[in-house]
Amino acid sequence: MSTAVQALGDGWVVAQRNLIKIVRVPEILVFVLISPIMFVLLFAYVFGGAIDTPGVNYREWLIAGIFGQTIVFGATFTGAGLAEDMQKGIIDRFRSLPMSNSAVLVGRTASDVVYNVLSLVIMALTGFIVGWRINEGVFKALAGFALLLLFGYAISWVMALVGLMVPSVEVINNASFIVIMPLTFISNAFVPTQEFNKVLKPVVEWNPVSAVTQASRDLFGNTGLGPGSDAWSMQNPVTYTLIWIVGIVVVFAPLAVRQYRKAASK
Repeated sequence: MSTAVQALGDGWVVAQRNLIKIVRVPEILVFVLISPIMFVLLFAYVFGGAIDTPGVNYREWLIAGIFGQTIVFGATFTGAGLAEDMQKGIIDRFRSLPMSNSAVLVGRTASDVVYNVLSLVIMALTGFIVGWRINEGVFKALAGFALLLLFGYAISWVMALVGLMVPSVEVINNASFIVIMPLTFISNAFVPTQEFNKVLKPVVEWNPVSAVTQASRDLFGNTGLGPGSDAWSMQNPVTYTLIWIVGIVVVFAPLAVRQYRKAASK
């Protein structure tokens, strides 16, 4: 059996083990389902009135931003799960089994795609209730959801590396919050790009969260405000997002596997 096939097979077993937690620890499912609803309602009804989008349904424009934010936050499940397994010694048990070194990471990141699918389904349903609509057809909409899931999968590899490097779940949660909060809020997820000052605007334009958000809006047909920028990243958000996805996986997947081998050998 080839190494790649073995890694995928072993990774599927690990993924099943992680997904069983949804049944055994229902609190995880509650967080996955309730958090997206909370974000949609919070920004649609509380903060939405403070953001000026003349002639455009802010709630419809907003949903892609909520999608992007939730997908990025969802990646922290990977880091937290690995940090917990490290803390409890489960990684050492995996290390003693005749399995691929990358299987644990493949399984962990794959299972978190399922969490993201659940989050997107719930957010989409909530979005429809508050006024969000898909205006570009089913196939483009599916492409938008696929792009969001791929982006979330890529970020999971970053969190996998961090989760293997930190000593506890608390550290990964705090570290993730410090990085993800500015990454998502200094973007076009909630505020149009043109509303930022000249210092922050370039950051917003080239922020990968802005790219995946704008790409989703384009594919869903929620582009009433346009990209709000002439930057190449905002004029070609799908391509720019795919570049980020490939780059992140190419760089961080090998680093995470190497850190796993290093951590497990201690």
